[in-house]
Amino acid sequence: MKKLKTPAMLLLVAMATTACQQSDKQTAGQESTDSTATSKYLSDPVIEEIYTADPSAHVFDGKIYIYPSHDIDAGTPENDMGDHFDMNDYRVLSMDSVTGKATDHGVALSVKDVPWAGRQMWAPDAAYKNGTYYLYFPAKDKNDVFRIGVATAKTPTGPFKAEPKPIEGSYSMDPAVFTDTDGNSYMYFGGIWGGQLQRWNDGKYDPNGSKTDSQKEDETALAPRVAKMSKDMLSFDGPVKEVKILTKEGKEILTKDHDRRFFEASWVHKYNDKYYFTYSTGDTHYLAYAIGNSPMGPFTYQDKFMNPVQGWTTHHSIAEVKGKWYLFYHDTQLSNKTHLRNVKVAPLEHQADGSIKLIEPLKK
Repeated sequence: MKKLKTPAMLLLVAMATTACQQSDKQTAGQESTDSTATSKYLSDPVIEEIYTADPSAHVFDGKIYIYPSHDIDAGTPENDMGDHFDMNDYRVLSMDSVTGKATDHGVALSVKDVPWAGRQMWAPDAAYKNGTYYLYFPAKDKNDVFRIGVATAKTPTGPFKAEPKPIEGSYSMDPAVFTDTDGNSYMYFGGIWGGQLQRWNDGKYDPNGSKTDSQKEDETALAPRVAKMSKDMLSFDGPVKEVKILTKEGKEILTKDHDRRFFEASWVHKYNDKYYFTYSTGDTHYLAYAIGNSPMGPFTYQDKFMNPVQGWTTHHSIAEVKGKWYLFYHDTQLSNKTHLRNVKVAPLEHQADGSIKLIEPLKK
């Protein structure tokens, strides 16, 4: 073997060592993003050092802040109830522009700092009012029931301090807070299957309820929830109501209509004095939208506006940045694993008739 230590052999050893180092980076979620690796994707991840998903994007003082889920590989077995999405903290990302580099500001809130929480810190949202930044988040309590909590900070990046109890009357997951031009704020929430919405009836939790849809396929699909927020943004100001999503014929969508029915990931934005309620259809993997004249609904289903991404889940937010609209979403480009996702951003176009142009996340 000593005779083989030629300059060529040493070059081969060096190349092998470099390849091993590159493999280690890819295992950590820092895959190469050369043109070959990214050519089939509409856009690239905004950050590669950590796994992020479910992005809630907002513009505060001219800067973009993204409040995502922080995916980790916790080793929890995968199942239909989403136990493998076993996240335990939140990070905040900021960007000076949609094409700029994203900055990770570290841990903003951890499950160990929330007195009532037990596990699974899923998709959050944020809001600003009264000189305070609010982080709204779902987590399972000590009895493994999803509740929605709120934490506050004086800066958009935190760290946030959680209220000692979840919001009274809250349940399920995926909180999204919309503040209208009149200053009133509303929280939309709910998600079926692992989100437990199907286990709630008249505000009461049934631990023995269905693991998936509690209703028959030919009955009205489960609806997301909405509640007006109190002036201090820490509680609900009034009862929790169902968000009605109707067909253009004025009929309610049925459970079996998997291409149009609500599954999770509520979001509301206002455009030309119309309220756009957007959501994920879940097991058919579309992002869909419905339009209404009131933030409380009802909303009339229009169409899907994004085809399925790579990965099982699809969750988004929509934000206006310097007069242009953008969709923040996620896929699994970095890991190719369902529970290890990465946040992305792409232009969103409202067309002249008020419809949203269909977005293709994968190039054909």
